[in-house]
Amino acid sequence: MRQMLGMKGAALETNIWKIRVQLTKPVTWIPLIWGVACGAAASGTYQWNDPTQVGQLLSCMMMSGPFLTGFTQTINDYYDRDIDAINEPYRPIPSGRISEQDVIVQIWVLLFAGLGTAYGLDRWVGHETPTLLYLALFGSFISYIYSAPPLKLKQSGWAGNFALGSSYIALPWWAGQALFGTLSPDVMVLTVLYSIAGLGIAIVNDFKSIEGDRQMGLQSLPVAFGIDTAKWICVGAIDITQIGVASYLALGLHQYTYSAVLFGLILPQIFLQFKFLIPDPVANDVKYQASAQPFLVFGLLTTGLAVGHANNAVTDAIDVIATVL
Repeated sequence: MRQMLGMKGAALETNIWKIRVQLTKPVTWIPLIWGVACGAAASGTYQWNDPTQVGQLLSCMMMSGPFLTGFTQTINDYYDRDIDAINEPYRPIPSGRISEQDVIVQIWVLLFAGLGTAYGLDRWVGHETPTLLYLALFGSFISYIYSAPPLKLKQSGWAGNFALGSSYIALPWWAGQALFGTLSPDVMVLTVLYSIAGLGIAIVNDFKSIEGDRQMGLQSLPVAFGIDTAKWICVGAIDITQIGVASYLALGLHQYTYSAVLFGLILPQIFLQFKFLIPDPVANDVKYQASAQPFLVFGLLTTGLAVGHANNAVTDAIDVIATVL
């Protein structure tokens, strides 16, 4: 099971299909699938009991999770095969359990499956402009330059982690909202800023790879600034971003209840940071992620519901004015 999910400490299976699934790291699909749901909630038009819209939502989740996140993880493993030999030698490529040619084929299959699904969704909902296809192409491009030379954004702690954070928060949200509603500039800005919290989560993942990153010359933030400074950058990015978003929900959108809920979800994260992350981020990274991340992702959904509620309020007000006139 650990291998199928792509988790550290997985057994060295030889079944080729289990190995292919491991390359896609299914545990990393979850935030993208959740992000699509948040975007759908933010659209203000998604109906949770409409079978057609449920089918569209599930298809969008398949595109964002298994296909395009699977593509991202597979291409990342391909270009990280040397560093994985140091940090995670049990991974399929450095352990020699799958050939590089087979990995390349998997990369292309997942990419075209994701792009094809995106285009199919555009046709299904009647988009004149293939918005979801454009988003899928953009996200795939970011995935490529994140992992592949010459740019290889992950070599830079700031650029790499923000690219990763925005891919996990902004892009799936945009896909969900564009599928069922209109993707407005203010929401795009909000989700890009929310991705700073994703940058903080990405830093948590860097603590376990310090040794290999240092040997390979990758300037992750723990390598560039040291563990002590990086852990404070991490918690600052996560907490300040969410506090800012909660304040915007209250002061900008006048969604006071949702703002209060989001503040309530931030508090346990701060407690868990001082319990696990601040004392020893290298030893406790998994414990922190497992205990604190649920509060962050529910905060993301809270924000999506707040935006959707605000959009509905605006639409209702316009309808009332139109009726009066």
